[in-house]
Amino acid sequence: MRLLKVRTYLKAAHFGPTMLISAISFLLAVRLWWEGPAYVIAFTVFLGQLLIGWSNDIYDYQDDLKHNRTSKPLVAGSISVQELRTATFTLLPIAVVANLIGPLGVKGGAVYLLGVGCGIAYNFYFKFSPLSPLPYAVACAALPASIFYATDRTPPVWVLACGSLLGVAFHFANVIKDLPEDRQSKIGGLPQRSGKKPSILVVIVLTLICIVLFTSNSLPSSIQ
Repeated sequence: MRLLKVRTYLKAAHFGPTMLISAISFLLAVRLWWEGPAYVIAFTVFLGQLLIGWSNDIYDYQDDLKHNRTSKPLVAGSISVQELRTATFTLLPIAVVANLIGPLGVKGGAVYLLGVGCGIAYNFYFKFSPLSPLPYAVACAALPASIFYATDRTPPVWVLACGSLLGVAFHFANVIKDLPEDRQSKIGGLPQRSGKKPSILVVIVLTLICIVLFTSNSLPSSIQ
């Protein structure tokens, strides 16, 4: 029963994207540092992603209910809004402290938490604005930047640009499947205003730019 509840909480945190971001942080930390701190960094990043996912499901509950999104644990009834809200507020100080005193350090942890704040701000405000790509751009640049700062390095501009562009591309790609429902719910982010075909084009163009940036540059090696 407890294992099932844990799986429910993980699903409410949008498990796929949460694990993807955590895995990216681990791989980057291994590249720039070594496996020891990389595991801890991935875990503290994971905690921050839980906050973003949970706050999203809490805020979207009524809309998810309206569109009968039974894949969401709150709509399916496998967890209550109060339970998820309690978990979110319990985790918040833990995630903040863990990131600031962990391997990321105060500077790296603060930068990563800026990204977490952007994710939460998107959930509550930016998803209704034509500036909806902005929090994705900032948050996805903040993730690699935080790990560079943890190793006392300045993040290269191309890394920040690649992170931002991939974040925006993910934003457009993630919205495409829900475009009709979002428009019914008056969610007016830039992808919803642009439409399906322009959004697909944005995803393709930004992804290609990132591939060019990544293949024409190289990450620095480990500090070991």
